[in-house]
Amino acid sequence: MDFSLFIFISFGNCQVATTPLHYHYQSIAEDGCSGNIDNNDGDNGAIKEQRAPCTLSESENPRVNRSATIALARFIRLRHLCNGIRCSSFTMAGTEAKKPAAKQSGGKKKEVKKETGLGLTHRKAENFGEWYSEVVVNAEMIEYYDISGCYILRPWSMAIWEIMQEFFDPEIKKMKIKNCYFPLFVSPGVLQKEKDHVEGFAPEVAWVTKSGESELEIPIAIRPTSETVMYPYYSKWIRGHRDLPLKLNQWCNVVRWEFSNPTPFIRSREFLWQEGHTAFATKEEADAEVLEILELYRRIYEEYLAIPVIKGKKSELEKFAGGLYTTSVEAFIPNTGRGIQGATSHCLGQNFAKMFEINFENEKGEKAMVWQNSWAYSTRTIGVMVMVHGDDKGLVLPPKIASVQVIVIPVPYKDADTQGIFDACSETVNTLSEAGIRAESDFRDNYSPGWKYSHWEMKGVPLRIEIGPKDLANKQVRAVRRDNGAKIDIASADLVGEIKKLLDNIQQNLFDVAKQKRDECIQVIYTWDEFVQALNQRKMILAPWCDEEEVEADVKARTKGEMGAAKTLCSPFDQPELPEGTKCFASGKPATKWTYWGRSY
Repeated sequence: MDFSLFIFISFGNCQVATTPLHYHYQSIAEDGCSGNIDNNDGDNGAIKEQRAPCTLSESENPRVNRSATIALARFIRLRHLCNGIRCSSFTMAGTEAKKPAAKQSGGKKKEVKKETGLGLTHRKAENFGEWYSEVVVNAEMIEYYDISGCYILRPWSMAIWEIMQEFFDPEIKKMKIKNCYFPLFVSPGVLQKEKDHVEGFAPEVAWVTKSGESELEIPIAIRPTSETVMYPYYSKWIRGHRDLPLKLNQWCNVVRWEFSNPTPFIRSREFLWQEGHTAFATKEEADAEVLEILELYRRIYEEYLAIPVIKGKKSELEKFAGGLYTTSVEAFIPNTGRGIQGATSHCLGQNFAKMFEINFENEKGEKAMVWQNSWAYSTRTIGVMVMVHGDDKGLVLPPKIASVQVIVIPVPYKDADTQGIFDACSETVNTLSEAGIRAESDFRDNYSPGWKYSHWEMKGVPLRIEIGPKDLANKQVRAVRRDNGAKIDIASADLVGEIKKLLDNIQQNLFDVAKQKRDECIQVIYTWDEFVQALNQRKMILAPWCDEEEVEADVKARTKGEMGAAKTLCSPFDQPELPEGTKCFASGKPATKWTYWGRSY
């Protein structure tokens, strides 16, 4: 993402003004201007780049030749690198430049922190979609690819995925679930074997139709999910009750050729996930595993991503195509008033066993069909985290999933013991790393401390440690929290213990704040009029319902509009009391349960 910059520089008594330059975000240092000029005016494929003005002066800027403008900017950068001149009064649009402080009584000039130029052009509360797109790019989580709906996952986001994997994989191995890998391709005959299942995924299936210049005799599908890929082999491997349970998981990618509103992490044509597929002799075993896996998904969201979720059961219209029933963890995005399905755990019943002839001989010597489950969570989890915790400074990472939990930044003043400060930073990183805290330092000498502050705030690092001359003299460090900006001075002797406490506190605070915001959006209603009013107010609605498919379909039809129709999110396992005689809000029939409703991603 580029800025359009207006540069206004003073050379002695002579002032030179230029027209806008397209300027890359990483370009502005705290005490001057440095960076890369970007002359590319085109879009980046999936979205048009947004440009916002940044002004150096409120003076009117005359138009000048573009090539001369670029040459001038490069000259300014060269002079800055040679410590020749410094840009002053650089401000973001809509802000005032900070004036230099008066000299202190000791004659020492107080350091002045100027705008760094790293920032977002859209606010979360004002334009959520553009804000989200900016954050995931500027925080170096993704890069747009030249095929719409496909994204490059950069190391910053892959590290989050790996940390979640490091939690989940050992947990399922405790349940005696083993990892495997099945091919990406599916033959049409196998894909179409389960009618309800293929109808649910048909619009999203991508097909390979050519090899080189030759048309394939039979097109090959790319898996949208792996039930039909794996189950023909379950039929081959399962013969008797001693072959059960069969419990497999694979970490892989799938392709769902979404054509509406692709969004990084949330809705993409290719994404990473884990998918578990298990087979049991009895329904009781299958039911127990469904809930055991769902609890692991809750832990990922609440304990790692610091996002509150609701565990519940999907309606018949919203359940997995071809399955017996679906359970899920549901999150909510207060800024958009939309629910989002966090992860699902399905009981498939015996439907797929019947289609794929997955039979076994039980202990009585009788022929029986297996009971099956499938369950998955994906890189969508990362997008939900960005939406819930991010702010107008960028990404906000919960410490448990941050690849860098603490960033240490030296703050040397002129004539300070620079080497001593750098040594203290290195020692701090080593001490924290030895204690199991993921810490790094930023010693880049072409960026000022202020620029680094903004850079690591944009990337969401939970805790920043600053070490300057005063900290060195007092044998302390200054810690700055990303979640609330609080600054705390910590004695070097107490470093590890205090930092661990701070990280734990940040993790809990992010969850508490997210839960408070989510809970403020939940509204209990009893009538249709109350439902419509709450929906227009972007609420997560808890309503008494008769649990009939026709009624849910009617609610969808009656609420269809530009913002999308309302639907059931889930019926929570933790059901509030339903007084006798309570009517369904939509049909007036006797209600049988409480269900969450709303618009969703």
